[in-house]
Amino acid sequence: MKENISIDLKNAGNFIPHEEVIALAQQSVRHLDALNNGTGAGNDFLGWLSLPDQILNQLERIEHVAKHLRSVSDTTVVIGIGGSYLGAKAVIDALSHSFPPYLKTKHHQILYAGHNICEYYMSDLIEILEGRNYSIIVISKSGTTTEPALAFRILKDHLERKVGKATAADRIIAITDSSKGALRSLAETNGYDTFSIPDNIGGRYSVLTPVGLLPIAVSGLDIRMIVKGAIAMEEVTRKNKNASTNPSLLYASARNLILHSGRAIEILVGFTPRLHYLSEWWKQLYGESEGKEGKGIFPASVDFTTDLHSLGQYIQEGQRFLFETMISVKNSRKKLTIPSEKDDSDQLNYLAGKRLSEVNHQAETGTILAHNDGKVPVIIINVPEVDEFYIGQLIYFFEIACAVSGYILDVNPFDQPGVEAYKKNMFALLNKPGFEEAGKKLKERLK
Repeated sequence: MKENISIDLKNAGNFIPHEEVIALAQQSVRHLDALNNGTGAGNDFLGWLSLPDQILNQLERIEHVAKHLRSVSDTTVVIGIGGSYLGAKAVIDALSHSFPPYLKTKHHQILYAGHNICEYYMSDLIEILEGRNYSIIVISKSGTTTEPALAFRILKDHLERKVGKATAADRIIAITDSSKGALRSLAETNGYDTFSIPDNIGGRYSVLTPVGLLPIAVSGLDIRMIVKGAIAMEEVTRKNKNASTNPSLLYASARNLILHSGRAIEILVGFTPRLHYLSEWWKQLYGESEGKEGKGIFPASVDFTTDLHSLGQYIQEGQRFLFETMISVKNSRKKLTIPSEKDDSDQLNYLAGKRLSEVNHQAETGTILAHNDGKVPVIIINVPEVDEFYIGQLIYFFEIACAVSGYILDVNPFDQPGVEAYKKNMFALLNKPGFEEAGKKLKERLK
C-alpha cells in the first residue's frame, strides 16, 4: 500500500506555535462540515468534493476518445484559459519527459492556445501546425470567453482549410456546458463530440473532470492512477475530522496563522522544473479563491535551485512579509550518478559517486535552514515521488485546503467577481455591442 503525502510544520514552529495550529485546525473542522453539508458560502459549487468517486464511470469514455485523437493525429491543441488548461498542463508537465519535442520515439504532442491574445504566439503556433497532423480540444463553459473563443475561431478555420470540414469535425472535441451556450450550440451544429462541465464545479476545481482528464489521457498518462490518488487523499482530508492527522486542515490553519503574523505572501517552492506548472495552477486556485474583500494571501512561486540565483537574496534578507511552502520530493524516478575527474579542476570530486538527487536534497535542506535563519517560516509538503498517484493526491489536498482556508478568511472561495472588471473594460474599448456608453467614458479617461 502506497503511503500518502504529508505535511511537516517544524520549520514554521519558531513563528507559529504548534499548539495554535492544532487548535485552529480543530476549530476548522466546522468548515470541513460546512463543505460536506453544503452549508457554507458558494455551496452551489461543491461538485468537486465527491468528484474522485463520481468520475470513475466516465473514465472509460475519456480513454476511448483520447485513443481516437491519438490515432488520427500526432498533436492535440488544448484551447482554454485559467482552470480550463492549467490543471491539465500542470499534470502533463509534471509527469512527462522534460524535452518531448526531441524524443526519437513516437510522442503525441500537447500544445496550448486560448490562454492569451498574443499575435506572436498564435502566429507561431499556426506556423508549427502547418506541419502537424493535429486535433483540437476546446474548453469553455460559455463558449464566449474572449481568449479561448478567439483562439478556437482561428484554429477551427485553419484546421477546416487544412483537412476539410468533415475531417476537422471528427478531430474537434468540445468540453462545455451540458445544455446551453455558444460552444454547445456550435458543437451540435457541426457534430463535434462533447463532454459536459458540471454546473456545480468551477474552472479552478475542474482538474478531475474531463476538462483536465481528457488532455491528460491524450498525452498518454494514466488517469485512473491520478483518480486513485485523489480518492486516497479524499479519505485523509474530506472524510477525516481528526485535526492533528488531516494535512489539509493543518496546512490551511498554518498558512492563516502565518498571515496573522504579518506575512501576506506565500511562495510555493519546487526543487524540480517539472513542478513549475503545478505552481501556476496552485497560484490560480489560491489567488482566485482567496483574493477578495481586501483579504487573502498573495500566492507566488519559485523554482529552486534556479531562482536561488535570482530571488534567493531577497527571500533571505529582504522585507519579512513572506513565507514558503516547499514541495519536497523524496524519491527520483530517474538515476544519474556524478562521475569522478582525475585532475578535479572544478573541485567536485567530493561529490563523485553521489546521485544528483542527493545533491538536490541537500540543497533543499540547506535552503530551509538558511531561510529559517533569515526568519522565513517554511511549511514542507512531503511527496514520496512524482507520479500519477501522488499528483492526484496533491491536487485534492490543495483543493480541500483552499476551500477551508477561504472559510477561515471568511470569504467565498468559489466565486471570482474581480475577474470581470478587466473584461468589461476590454469589451467597452473594443466597441462590443451593448458597451458603447462605457466605451465613451473609458476613452475620455484615456485622453
